[in-house]
Amino acid sequence: MPLSEEELRLLEQMERALVEEDPKFASTLRGTSLRSVARRRAVIAGVVFVIGVAVMMTGLVMQWIPIGIGGFVVMLASATVALSALRGQRGAPADTPAQQADQKSGLTLLQGGRRERRPRRTKTSESFMERMEERWRRRRESGGF
Repeated sequence: MPLSEEELRLLEQMERALVEEDPKFASTLRGTSLRSVARRRAVIAGVVFVIGVAVMMTGLVMQWIPIGIGGFVVMLASATVALSALRGQRGAPADTPAQQADQKSGLTLLQGGRRERRPRRTKTSESFMERMEERWRRRRESGGF
């Protein structure tokens, strides 16, 4: 028995909420491992890097400077892709026009499940000793020591 339009809409909303809440779990349910995808991208980028070296060397040996420069650009681009894949970084921040277009077309984009970093503490006028004294007071009040 096929689902009604309302049931399909509710199912899509639940899926989007799951992806927003826990991207790693959603990826696991879909059967794709984020690590394997990143590893695959890094391997492909490594192969393209070697091809870029070959193109650059061919261009230099044959004294076709534009071909050599093109090989270097290919090497640079593939190294960037490989490093970003190995570090687990994703290209675009959330809610970019590309992601909005993907959401309209029904495609879903996983962000890799990385936790957002906490903002670093800004330097205040407190001295180091004042901060240590405040920590010590909090520990004593909470019974930590």
